[in-house]
Amino acid sequence: MSSTTKFVNEFCEIIDSYGGRDKVMKALCYSAKLVAGYHAKRNPDLAKRYATASSRISGARATLRLIDDIPMIQYALEYGLGHDEPDRIMAMLGVTANIVDLLYYPIEKICWLSEHKIVDVKHADNWDNVNSIFWVLSVYLNLMRTLRNFWLNQEKLNRSHQLSSPTSIDAKSLAKHRLELMSVVRISLDFVHAVSTLPKGYLWGGKLSTFQVGTIGTLSACLGIYQIFAKRRLNK
Repeated sequence: MSSTTKFVNEFCEIIDSYGGRDKVMKALCYSAKLVAGYHAKRNPDLAKRYATASSRISGARATLRLIDDIPMIQYALEYGLGHDEPDRIMAMLGVTANIVDLLYYPIEKICWLSEHKIVDVKHADNWDNVNSIFWVLSVYLNLMRTLRNFWLNQEKLNRSHQLSSPTSIDAKSLAKHRLELMSVVRISLDFVHAVSTLPKGYLWGGKLSTFQVGTIGTLSACLGIYQIFAKRRLNK
């Protein structure tokens, strides 16, 4: 089997899953936004077309998230109080993140219903602001969990390094640790983006240009796609 055929097969398997398809759609959405931002002054007509494409793809992603509540509830129930986590800090972060996400999804649905004028929602702008706040909290808690997990894994690798020779450390463990570092970078990009959606006056809310948002989103999506490929190969 040629490398091209192998890649195409892997890519098709990835987009068969919800998470993989969402990552690809995210890459398309923000790369279109990046192009729109780049051509905003150079070619306004082209910028408008790419901005429309980005908006349509973003809307499709939001629509697909309408049924995320049930899997989230199932995950939260299975997670419980985080007894399987390596320490109490991870468990506390996990439980808090689950509570935030369980509140975030219904709020996002209210915003979606308001945006499409299905339901007449009073003070729609306030709901959008609340939605942004919960998005920021969700990403922030996810980042804290990832940083904590990365730190715990680093300590474990350091202990292994002290007890044995560096060459004896499992290559697979090192590869997973590098992927965890990549997760830290990716979620940090998502956090920068999420904060930019806050109202002006809150941190850097409303201060990023379309081009900057497109760049951040595209980098995050590409890192996410790479991680999916890398994890699949590690697990083979």
